[in-house]
Amino acid sequence: MALDRIEKILEKYFEAATSIAEEKELKDYFASSDVAPHLEQYKPLFGYATQAKQEQFTAMIPLKTKKRYSAVWLSVAASVVVLLGVGLFTYNHYNQPTSEDLGTYDDPEVAFRETQKALALISESVNKGIVGMSYLNEYEQSKDKIFK
Repeated sequence: MALDRIEKILEKYFEAATSIAEEKELKDYFASSDVAPHLEQYKPLFGYATQAKQEQFTAMIPLKTKKRYSAVWLSVAASVVVLLGVGLFTYNHYNQPTSEDLGTYDDPEVAFRETQKALALISESVNKGIVGMSYLNEYEQSKDKIFK
């Protein structure tokens, strides 16, 4: 009778339908010495948990006590590079000649001529765009003739 119960619980175990108490019963059965011969193949499956509990890690873990001086030198070198960069930036920034010529003119006629030059340049670019738009006007007229 007990063997039939163990076989039924074993089937439930492989279908993942057992409770914790049933799994404990299977572990106890397979840990005992009177296991049925046709169920001997499952003994390592359930005996593994008890065996794993008894295992202990006995290997020595070597501790690294050697200091790494390369990391120290690398951080010192990085600090020096940062300090040099900041120093050169501030030196170049504060020692640049200041120019007061910001595009302002004292003479109104010179300012008028320079403004005309700038507006002529802008007008030239806008006129190039208008020439390109003339093709669109021809397209619109052709489309209107076809679809009317």
